[in-house]
Amino acid sequence: MSSIKDVAKHAGVAISTVSKVLNGYPNVSEDTKKRVNDAIRELNYVPNTIAAALSSKQTGRFAILINLNTQTQAIDEINMQYLSGAMNKARELKLDVITIFYSMLQDKSLDEIIVYLKSQSIAGIIIYQMSKDDTVLKELIDSQEFKIVVVDSYIVNENTSSVWVDQARAQYDVAKKAIEGSDVHNILYIAGKENGFVTEERIKGIKQLAKDLKLDLRIEKGEFSELQARNITMQYGKDYDVIVCASDLMAIGAMNALTEMDVYHPVCGFDGITLMGYVGKQMHTVKQNFSHVSGEAVNELRELLSGGVGRNVVLDYELVRLKYEDIIC
Repeated sequence: MSSIKDVAKHAGVAISTVSKVLNGYPNVSEDTKKRVNDAIRELNYVPNTIAAALSSKQTGRFAILINLNTQTQAIDEINMQYLSGAMNKARELKLDVITIFYSMLQDKSLDEIIVYLKSQSIAGIIIYQMSKDDTVLKELIDSQEFKIVVVDSYIVNENTSSVWVDQARAQYDVAKKAIEGSDVHNILYIAGKENGFVTEERIKGIKQLAKDLKLDLRIEKGEFSELQARNITMQYGKDYDVIVCASDLMAIGAMNALTEMDVYHPVCGFDGITLMGYVGKQMHTVKQNFSHVSGEAVNELRELLSGGVGRNVVLDYELVRLKYEDIIC
């Protein structure tokens, strides 16, 4: 097994420089970082912390990689359910877990991320809410250096599984439920975050519904923002028979805009967050059990760590109209 001294010699630097790169010190040039990281990979160097873990057979450590929303606290509930579901399942399976936030990795190169994760004795990763703009994470998955489960994204390879609900079908079903019994000729659809995996799938669902029912469809970008959904509804809401939103938060924004305009049109959301029960509108929504989804992601990661092959795992969802009585305890 290669040593840190071997890495330093191979890269043509001092041992202290290798240590700085491993520990993420900022005062190291990009060229030096690259030479050290290349040497680490070429020599298959394993830092002492990992070697100790491997020798004691502590190979069950994994990381939860999550992207906290910095614009609003209203949807923190989803992340908290993801975290609690993963933590509870990890405790049940006696797996060691740490939490890493996207912001901790955003300025790192692929090699730096790999070295950082290995220095933390990470064997597997669960990535939540990844978008198509997260190119370095996609490179990390493609490298297959770790066993990975992506939640709410469809990426599968030998070492990577996907865990999510059928987003297209769920969007189709909830929109169809919302317009049942109404005289509907057109739909205003407020989509989620651009370049999101779930956004792409949900747009497929609403397009299929519009095609099947021969309805005119207008799609606007809401970016999962209550404010943007409100503004879009203020601009276009009077001209459309139903407003379908790709999140509950946007549905609340749309409904409040319609109330201000003294216009009644059906509105539906997506996710089933608790906040929907407090707004008193009883809108149709797709209820995802985020804690359960996260627990299933941990189960899937354990299978990968035990020698399983990556696959697409599709979970159930429920169509509901949340009421205040449903969410109080």
